[in-house]
Amino acid sequence: MAKRIDMEDASGFVMLSDYVPHIIQEIRYHSTYNFIGERIDGYEEPVALLTKEAARALKAVSNELIVSGYRLKVFDAYRPACAVKQFVFWGIEDQDVRMKPYFYPELQKQELFSKGYIAKQSSHSRGSAIDLTLLDMNSGKEVDMGGPFDLFSEVSHPAYRGITDEQYENRMFLQQVMVRNGFLPLECEWWHFMLADEPYPDTYFTFPNAAASLKRG
Repeated sequence: MAKRIDMEDASGFVMLSDYVPHIIQEIRYHSTYNFIGERIDGYEEPVALLTKEAARALKAVSNELIVSGYRLKVFDAYRPACAVKQFVFWGIEDQDVRMKPYFYPELQKQELFSKGYIAKQSSHSRGSAIDLTLLDMNSGKEVDMGGPFDLFSEVSHPAYRGITDEQYENRMFLQQVMVRNGFLPLECEWWHFMLADEPYPDTYFTFPNAAASLKRG
C-alpha cells in the first residue's frame, strides 16, 4: 500500500537557486503582471521551489546551456494548490478581464480551460514542473521564442509554424535540451516542462511558495 504523503510537507523540495546559482527568477505569479492582474494566492515570495529530483535535472540543463552561452530564466516552478483554486474561481465566476489584451486576446475566459491552458489540477502543484525560457549571456536579453510567456494562443504551441524559422529553432533548442535531461514538453506551451520521472505523481502540495516552507519542522 502506497504511503500517504502530507500535502503540507515540503521536505522533498529545495530552493532552485541553491542547485542552479546562475538561474534568473521572474516569478510572475508573485507580481501583478500575470493573466489575472494581481498577486496569486500562496505566492508569499518571488522564489522558485522544486522537488530535489527536478532541481538536479535542471542543474544538468543549466550546465549544458552555459557552455553554449545561455542562462535559464524561470517564470514559475512549484505552484501551491490554492493558487490553482484561485485560477479556477477566476475563470468561472470572476468577470474581471482587465488582462485579456495581454494574455488571452483571442479567447474568452472559459476557453482557457477547454483548450488546456489552465487546468483544475496543475502539474506545478506536484513540484516537478517548471515554466522557463533562455537568456542570451552575450546580449543580456531573452531569446526570441516568437511569443511571450503565458500568452494563451495557438502561437504558444511549440510546434506552431507561423513564426520565423529562427524563433522556431529557438523553441526546439530549448525543448531538446530539456528532453535530453529528463523533462517532458507540453503541446500547448513552449515554456512548460515536467520531469518525466516525477517523485510525487499523485500529490498536489498546499504549502506556501516561500523559503520558510522548507524550514518547517
